[in-house]
Amino acid sequence: MPEMITSPRNEKLKLVRRLAERRGRDREGLFVTEGEDLLAAGRAAGWIPADVLVAAGSGLPGTEVDPGLLADLSTLASGTRTIAIWALPEPSPPPDGPCVYLHGVADPGNVGTIIRTATALLGARVLLGEGCADPWGPKASRASMGAVFAARPQRGATTEAPRPRLALDAHGGEDLDAAIEAVRPRTISLGAERDGLDPETMAACDAVATIPVRAGAESLNVAATAAIALHRVCSAAGATAAEADEHG
Repeated sequence: MPEMITSPRNEKLKLVRRLAERRGRDREGLFVTEGEDLLAAGRAAGWIPADVLVAAGSGLPGTEVDPGLLADLSTLASGTRTIAIWALPEPSPPPDGPCVYLHGVADPGNVGTIIRTATALLGARVLLGEGCADPWGPKASRASMGAVFAARPQRGATTEAPRPRLALDAHGGEDLDAAIEAVRPRTISLGAERDGLDPETMAACDAVATIPVRAGAESLNVAATAAIALHRVCSAAGATAAEADEHG
């Protein structure tokens, strides 16, 4: 049985610290998750962790670490009983099914939430353009509630997203339901809340839709916008399937 890790200079602990940064994840080809729920989600999706560090005395299987040292590594206010290390997935072909394209969404909580919603409602892949937070960072993976393992988000250009593409913009677009009915989008494109989508992405889309808000209200959070749009697309797809069954 391996000895318990008791030194903050241990190589495994040094690795976890490096993986807290995107540069370290890209260089090592690894990422970390905290907590038993994300460990279970990864395994349920068929992933095998490269290593699992657990708090000594927790009774969990893995490499035991002094609880104080494990708490120092944790990004959670309450600490954690386990930190899993995983290999980053190999690049995959561009998505050909339902897709969400993000540009400039720098908040990892929003990125993770959108991944979770896209997976739950449409089984959609998420393609991350310039300026987006790393989906494999601890905050994004936690916000996804483990959906990153099933969704395998990846970086890419808007031209890699399948057409038709529907852009969501805070002002000046068509009615959302009308645009979905007209275009039947395979990709929903969203940008940062303040700046929106860049001109190149807008030009590559087949239609632009706006979700109206009350006068004087701030624009919707990008994760909320994504949830509304994805739900409408999901509902429209269900209605179309029901109509096909009736006429079949």
